Amino acid sequence: MCGIAGILTWRGLPADLLSQRVKAMTDAIAYRGPDADTRWVDAPAGLALGHRRLAIVDLTETGAQPMHSANERFVICYNGEIFNAAEVARDLPEINFRGHSDTEVLLQACAAWGVETAIKRFIGMFAFALWDRQERCLWLVRDRLGIKPLYWTIQDTAEGRTLLFGSELKALTAYPGWQPRLDRSALAEYLRLSYVPAPHSIYAGVRKLLPGHILRIGHDGRETLSCFWDLRQIAAQGQRNRDQRSEAEQNDALHDLLTDAVKRRMMADVPLGAFLSGGLDSSTVVALMQAQSSRPIKTFSIGFDEDEFSEAHHAAAVARHLGTDHTSMLVTPKQAHAVIPQLPDIYDEPFADSSQIPTFLVSQLARREVTVALSGDGGDEVFAGYVRYWGISRLWPWLAPWPRGLRAAAGRMLRMLSPAEWEKLLSPLPQNSRPRQLGDKIHKAATILAEADADRMYERLISLWPDAAAMVRGAAPDAPYDATLSSDLPEVVARLRYRDMTGYLPDDILTKVDRASMAVSLEARVPLLDHRVVEFAWTLPPDRLLKGGQGKRILRNVLYRYVPREMVERPKTGFGIPLGDWLRGPLRDWAEDLLSEQRLRADGLIDPAPVRQRWQDHLSGRRNGQHALWTVLMLQAWRARWPGVALD
Repeated sequence: MCGIAGILTWRGLPADLLSQRVKAMTDAIAYRGPDADTRWVDAPAGLALGHRRLAIVDLTETGAQPMHSANERFVICYNGEIFNAAEVARDLPEINFRGHSDTEVLLQACAAWGVETAIKRFIGMFAFALWDRQERCLWLVRDRLGIKPLYWTIQDTAEGRTLLFGSELKALTAYPGWQPRLDRSALAEYLRLSYVPAPHSIYAGVRKLLPGHILRIGHDGRETLSCFWDLRQIAAQGQRNRDQRSEAEQNDALHDLLTDAVKRRMMADVPLGAFLSGGLDSSTVVALMQAQSSRPIKTFSIGFDEDEFSEAHHAAAVARHLGTDHTSMLVTPKQAHAVIPQLPDIYDEPFADSSQIPTFLVSQLARREVTVALSGDGGDEVFAGYVRYWGISRLWPWLAPWPRGLRAAAGRMLRMLSPAEWEKLLSPLPQNSRPRQLGDKIHKAATILAEADADRMYERLISLWPDAAAMVRGAAPDAPYDATLSSDLPEVVARLRYRDMTGYLPDDILTKVDRASMAVSLEARVPLLDHRVVEFAWTLPPDRLLKGGQGKRILRNVLYRYVPREMVERPKTGFGIPLGDWLRGPLRDWAEDLLSEQRLRADGLIDPAPVRQRWQDHLSGRRNGQHALWTVLMLQAWRARWPGVALD
């Protein structure tokens, strides 16, 4: 795992100046690769590649980057891991490999077969730049699911038209003389979703390379974008060509796929472990790791004093059962609060998934003992684990015959009681059958009752500020929903999974994990997002994923081979924090300052009125506005940290 950055100027610059400038870019992301800082310059072409190395495989100089191909034609600058490099290398018999790094295999495969052909052969996570010295063209490539990040932009600078790229935005902003400008439409999308959706970034003209895509920049500056792995096509084909095997055979097939995916991700020349929350996804990963290890796997979890938000005791129970070498830490509110000032640096565009705090803390804990950690991220999207999938697919057919006005009235009635009042009213229900934060869930359900169809119910449910475009001055209206998706994916749950897998997963979940882990120089690997597992999951009949209100059925069947059902069967918690209570308590003064009308009006970005109303409602307990308020708080904290961003 590493950090990459680069410059391409069509006018050309002296070699020492190019080297100096790309070094400034890699210095900005030094924590992504503390083991080496190297550069390579092609001055006549105006190109500079920079690399920060976190050495994981082949720790010697033969794994150093930027790396030249054997024929000296290609130079690569790469972030990620290829997990089937040994097999691919065997298909390159004429190459005399200098070392055993996956970088060299990736580079030589691209040189031998071409980028588009080579990249389809690989199992892994990657973002890389490949320079063709002969054709003078640059290839930028990102992995299928978007596990590793890659930003790029072409800007007019003092040296003329200049391409900049890097693993993080702060690498681009380190380029001298370039002042980033705020993209107000991207800001509105951030407020609505809590993250900036690809291909946009918070900066105008700066793009995230989409997952599964290749960008080719020619010597004439011409851009060609292509897709080498189309999730929509894969999902549609999978739905049309269902796996017809028995459930037992499908369970065996998934078990074998996951076993291989986990085994491949245990490859490392440095200490390795895993995050363990005690939930289905991480427990499955750890169980398969331990089954293939002759020594206890190192596992890590954190917990909070508040039982509602802590799964540490569940994680400890799973660890004991599997026999892992488990480390757990109980995080105090003071420790968690201390992370908040670091967030605008860790996430250098506004980012407001509050589980970023525990993700950083568990990464910090793991990094004390290991350099690589496997995680269970992706299970909910791949195997239909989110409650909203079942809720919307069941609720919409029942609601559709009723007039929207009547549904809207029912929603208003449900919101007449505050979340706390609903909790009190329903407290006699058995605790093991009562979802956590039930009052909040009732309020969420109430907000979607009047929507026109299932897809708009989903849109409303994931929108923290539904009128965000109206709140941000100068923002464009929301882009219309792609109604053609229904023709490819007629089933509601399939469409929602696809939308999460192309939006929420790469732009929230994987962004959160990448930045939190790399901030402490830890490589995180996600075996549930092996593309072979994803492709298999799209062929499964719906009842193999979701049945009787319970998602991830087939994944549960795999886990039950290793862990007793009763140890992991409980209401879904998520990796959250008691944010709502903290905002009313120890974080109140901090939040009040950032949410003051004066602060909100100072930049002229956001209409203060709805924010102030939501804040007052939250403080009074009438409405839990924690997640919506967190988006504004993280925006305000980001603005304070990055004051040089032009607003016009």
